[in-house]
Amino acid sequence: MFALGSSHRFYLFNGHCDMRKSFDGLCGLISSNMQRQATSGEVFVFLNRSRTHMKLLHWEKGGFVLYYKRLESGTFLPPNVKDGEFSWSDLVLIVEGIQVVKSIRKKRFLLP
Repeated sequence: MFALGSSHRFYLFNGHCDMRKSFDGLCGLISSNMQRQATSGEVFVFLNRSRTHMKLLHWEKGGFVLYYKRLESGTFLPPNVKDGEFSWSDLVLIVEGIQVVKSIRKKRFLLP
């Protein structure tokens, strides 16, 4: 069951990751390269060099959960992140392959 949501904090690993790494290897990257605790309950996102594979590592009660997605065609487009952190909505856009090119907010006018 996919137990992630907007209440979690998401961090993107800066750089590419060897997708052969599993729980312990990814935890090592989190502690050494990101200076964060893997058991903090935050969600850590890793992409391979060609951005066709994505892994999400998350600590839940009792242990780690590892989500893995491999694209058959196309690439994941990483979000613009500040300090590696991004939002749930950005993650959903990445996983679904949606790229926001331009966003326009129109004014609402009240009718008399």
